[in-house]
Amino acid sequence: MASMFFEQRLIGQMANFGYLIADPEAKRAAVIDPSFDARILQKVAAENGYTIELIFNTHHHPDHCFDNERLANETGGKVAAHKLSRVRKDIVLEDGMIVPVGGLRIKVLHTPGHSPDSCCFIIGGRVFTGDCLFVGDCGRVGRPGSAIEQMYDSLFNKVRKMDDHLIVCPGHHYGKRPTSTIGEEKRPNYTLQPRPLEEFIRFMRAP
Repeated sequence: MASMFFEQRLIGQMANFGYLIADPEAKRAAVIDPSFDARILQKVAAENGYTIELIFNTHHHPDHCFDNERLANETGGKVAAHKLSRVRKDIVLEDGMIVPVGGLRIKVLHTPGHSPDSCCFIIGGRVFTGDCLFVGDCGRVGRPGSAIEQMYDSLFNKVRKMDDHLIVCPGHHYGKRPTSTIGEEKRPNYTLQPRPLEEFIRFMRAP
């Protein structure tokens, strides 16, 4: 597999992370979660001679995809989001899909719970978890479209089964550090501690 360029930037007032990934040889790049303003990621792409071909959304909440259309208009990048996403999309993502970015291959994992369209993207030894998993926490499940049972399934039947060495790249800087690993999160992250569904539901509903 091709080597991968990686850039993580804080964007906006809600501690959102936006990401630029690229194949340095092919000079082809993708933005993951442009958030409110992806111009800093465009600048990094331009400085390295990368063309932004794809714009991935982990889910449709505005703090992750607000800048989709401006970025698409300026770069010609195609918007890729899960089929349940409310955003306008050029590429409809489904669980298990592989999407190429130059010589890189992004694997799509549907991980609903925080929102129906929530996805994780696995590429280059990293997993971009959006609001499914944070460093030390997980996304909220108390808003319209959220489902505690789906979050349980996503965390315990998908996230916990990922390779321990995968570097977790979350949707927000809510933790002690900007990244972690799946293996590290299995230990201190209280939302990933094994518990029956009924207990998880009580735990997530507790104030």
